[in-house]
Amino acid sequence: MSFTLEIALAVFVVLTAVSAALLRDVLGAIVVFAAFSLGMSIIWVILQAPDVALTEAAVGAGVMGVLFLLTIAKTARPSYDKVVESVNFKAVAVVGVLLLLLLSTVPALPEVGSPDSPAVQERVDGELTPYGYYVQMTPEDTGVQNAVAAVLVFYRGFDTFGEAVVVFSALVGVLVVLGREVER
Repeated sequence: MSFTLEIALAVFVVLTAVSAALLRDVLGAIVVFAAFSLGMSIIWVILQAPDVALTEAAVGAGVMGVLFLLTIAKTARPSYDKVVESVNFKAVAVVGVLLLLLLSTVPALPEVGSPDSPAVQERVDGELTPYGYYVQMTPEDTGVQNAVAAVLVFYRGFDTFGEAVVVFSALVGVLVVLGREVER
C-alpha cells in the first residue's frame, strides 16, 4: 500500500470521528459513525489483521448502525437550529498537545510485521516470550502461515468458541428487546 493511501485513510478516520462527535443531527452522526467504522476496517486490512477488519465492519458499521437506526426510528427525532455542536477550544488544544506527544514516538516504532522487532526477538532466561514464540513458531507448530488465524483456531479454540456463543447470545438478546421472533 502506498504511504499516500495510508495518510488519506488516517485523515478520513480522524475527520469522521470528529464529525460524528460534533454533529447534532442523530441520523447524520450515525451515517458518519458507520463511515468511520468502514475506514477503520480498511486500516485493519492494511495492518494485516483481516479478522479484526471483518469484526469492525460487521459490528461497527453493520450491527451498531442498524441498532442505532432502529433506536431513532422508535423514538422522537429532535430538530436542532445548529447543525454542528459548539467546540471547546481548550479541550481541542489539550487533545492536540497529547496527539503531538504520541505522534513524536511513532518514528521509534519498528516496521509493521518486521521480524526484527524487539517483541518478536525478546527472550527471558534464554526462552522466547509468548509473543515471540507465537510469531516464530506458529507456522511450524500448526502448518498455518497466518499467525492470527492459527492462534484463534489452534491455541485459543475454546476461547473463540466462547466468543461466538457470547455474540450469538447478544443477537438473541437484541431480537428479544426488539420484540421480534426468530423464524424457523
